[in-house]
Amino acid sequence: MLAVFVGFEVISKVPTMLHTPLMSGTNALHGIVLVGAMIVAGLSGDATDVTVVGTVAVALATVNVVGGFLVTDRMLQMFRKREPGGSRDADR
Repeated sequence: MLAVFVGFEVISKVPTMLHTPLMSGTNALHGIVLVGAMIVAGLSGDATDVTVVGTVAVALATVNVVGGFLVTDRMLQMFRKREPGGSRDADR
């Protein structure tokens, strides 16, 4: 409960311009979580429940990492200069 409260207080006070770098750092941390989850899921000789929990952790960490990168990309698009008469997605 304390971690939730402190996390909410810290994140709510982050200026808007720092959200993109903060998201990138968070994605790096979740990448480490994903590697750890893959190691746990791949351990041989362990009980089935450990493998199931590891597999669920891999799935959730993957969704979190991919979603974080999509949000970061979307935020970075807001800072690109618009071309006169063109759309933002013209350079893709």
